[in-house]
Amino acid sequence: MAVALQRGIVPPHSAEEASMMRRVLATSVIGTAIEWYDFFLYATASALVFNKLFFPTFDPVVGTILSFGTFFVGYVSRPLGAILFGHFGDRIGRKTSLVATLLIMGVATFVIGCLPSYESIGFWAPALLILMRFMQGIGVGGEWGGAVLMVVEYAPANRRGFFGSWPQWGVPLGLLLSTGAFSLVAGLPQDQFLSWGWRIPFLISIVLVAIGLFIRLKVTESPRFEAVKNKGVQAKAPLVELLRRYPRQILLAIGTRFATDITFNVINVFVLAYATQQLGLPRSLILNAVLVACFVELFTIPIFGWLSDQIGRRTVFMMGCAFVAVYGFVFFQLLETREPTYIFLGYVGGLALSQASVYAVQSTWFAELFGTRVRYTGASLPYQIAGIVTSGPTPLLATYLFATYGTTWPIAGYIAATAILSLVCAYFLAETYKRDLDADVI
Repeated sequence: MAVALQRGIVPPHSAEEASMMRRVLATSVIGTAIEWYDFFLYATASALVFNKLFFPTFDPVVGTILSFGTFFVGYVSRPLGAILFGHFGDRIGRKTSLVATLLIMGVATFVIGCLPSYESIGFWAPALLILMRFMQGIGVGGEWGGAVLMVVEYAPANRRGFFGSWPQWGVPLGLLLSTGAFSLVAGLPQDQFLSWGWRIPFLISIVLVAIGLFIRLKVTESPRFEAVKNKGVQAKAPLVELLRRYPRQILLAIGTRFATDITFNVINVFVLAYATQQLGLPRSLILNAVLVACFVELFTIPIFGWLSDQIGRRTVFMMGCAFVAVYGFVFFQLLETREPTYIFLGYVGGLALSQASVYAVQSTWFAELFGTRVRYTGASLPYQIAGIVTSGPTPLLATYLFATYGTTWPIAGYIAATAILSLVCAYFLAETYKRDLDADVI
């Protein structure tokens, strides 16, 4: 039974196999959801709160840019988390690294909710904010790869795309939870919202982390890593081996991230500020549109994952890139109608179709590109390095483009150009949906 599950010869069918698969899925989804809840809380607050509380002496536009700058810090530290926890995940085990990343993320988020404002402690307020954001990046940088591997390395070969897409639920579910938490406090009077209301979503993170740890500690180690460990063939220096054996895959995988990251951060970070400050839309309307879109995305992600098992990861991804390239123009046109129905449709298309079509397959695809000895580091590193040039600068660049040209057309053009770049990188990246994950070890 264990051998069959490890080899992926048949889908899990016994009660024991099915129970373990459900447990692995649950811990990966819940863990990644908590990590992204924490990470996205910061993104929402950087658009709505931090410019007022931590950079109050600047012009509002400059304060927003500085706030988005602290948001970028989390992306700078994410590759460090990928390297650090990728090393331990490939050397010691997936499970140990995942417990550590959840703790780091939860503590950093809780501390942010306790920070005094600039008026209270001056320079130290933004300095501590930046430090905690840095630690958030470390945590999420190590989390994603491990959570993905636990599922992909347990899953039967012919359903890896479907099962591997479930950890990607962490993004819409985390965004759903974080946006929902902000929506609950967004209705408070402005002075109460800025004084204490915004802190509540950050403080309750500690409860979610406790629940996540309880579940995560009950999961056994990945069977494929156990096979490597029992043979005593772990990589001595996973990062060095990865760079030596897979340089082409790393570069192309980084390139595929543009289509996913840029459209996501334009819609979920930049537009929060743009819609409220430039279009005069209620922040509750935008937050509710995000909530609805995230809910729909929970259904579309596994559908795209299942589709990748039928026609291939690369095929699904390239089709998604083409849609992303066009949809940026459509999204802003829908947003600028200022009509709630069109805004909701715009967000559903932007997240549940545009972003989901490219994001759903990347988890399994990245895991399949690399051998078991370096898979944690290999899956994590390109995903997190890409954030420095994709996700992190996007709100800053979008703000600059709008301030310079006074229109959203250059932003939509930027989305389209980067989506085409990702499509080209995907074309030259290997198709992996029929790959034997044990071929490099057994």
